[in-house]
Amino acid sequence: MSNDFVQLSLTPLVIGVLASIACALPGNFLVLRRQSLIGDAVSHVALPGIVGAFLLTGTLAAGPMLVGAAVAAIVAVLLIELIRKVGHVEPGAAMGVVFTTLFAAGVLLLEQTDTSKVHLDVEHALYGNLESLIWLAGEDWGSLLDWQALAEIPSQLPRLAIVLLAVAAFITVFWKELVIGTFDAAFAQSIGARPTAVSFGLIVMVAVAAVAAFDAVGSIIVIAMFICPPSAARLMTDRMGPQIAWSVAFATVAAVVGYILAGYGPLWFGGHSSVSAAGMIATISGLILGIACLVGPKRHGVKVAAANTGKPSIHEQEPA
Repeated sequence: MSNDFVQLSLTPLVIGVLASIACALPGNFLVLRRQSLIGDAVSHVALPGIVGAFLLTGTLAAGPMLVGAAVAAIVAVLLIELIRKVGHVEPGAAMGVVFTTLFAAGVLLLEQTDTSKVHLDVEHALYGNLESLIWLAGEDWGSLLDWQALAEIPSQLPRLAIVLLAVAAFITVFWKELVIGTFDAAFAQSIGARPTAVSFGLIVMVAVAAVAAFDAVGSIIVIAMFICPPSAARLMTDRMGPQIAWSVAFATVAAVVGYILAGYGPLWFGGHSSVSAAGMIATISGLILGIACLVGPKRHGVKVAAANTGKPSIHEQEPA
């Protein structure tokens, strides 16, 4: 049983945890900035960027994929601004038009091109393929010390580990700028905190995390990883540091519990096959958010403060 776990479950489980945390970290700032739809948009526009990179290079190597997704994200941002300013369209509507159009273009490219030979298809692009990211060379726990066996670990694991470190480093280095710009962009601009540049960097980090998680959870399920853990964390505290910690904890629990339930849950209830691990992780993330909405200590804080003062809660205006 131990050997089977190392070969079949260890790497998908770790990859799921890394993907969840890498998405939850920048997701905290998207939620606080009321820009959660950006995570949705970036995860969608990454698809045509990835497909375009494959068509140009003929490979699914991480480098071209990341470049393709980054280019697609930049194009999407420029199109959103163009539609908003030229057409005087509300930002949310402009964003919705752009990301749905680009996503549809990516799906059409997938269907019309011969990508099946490299396992890049519509189902995997939308829902991921976490269950297949196994480590057959991991014969037992001792393989974790065997460099030859470690060389055969799915490439998604080290890729996500590097991306997680990059996201964490970005947030650490630009912590002050991110926090100030999140709660008061005008003040951040006045003190030279470069809110525009930092916001663009945040979008780039979101794009990188979305692409890194692409193989594991697809371009649809990843949205839950950006939104649910940070939203649940915000219902637990009104301080930025603890919120980050809560979001990491929720992301980890969702990944672990979701993966276990996807593999064994149906069998416990009389089923004969497993279900999508990525789908179950997203489901557990939603359940955690639902529970936080019911019992989170800060679920009434904003409403009460706003009702008493007639103004937005201070928790919405500045970090503690």
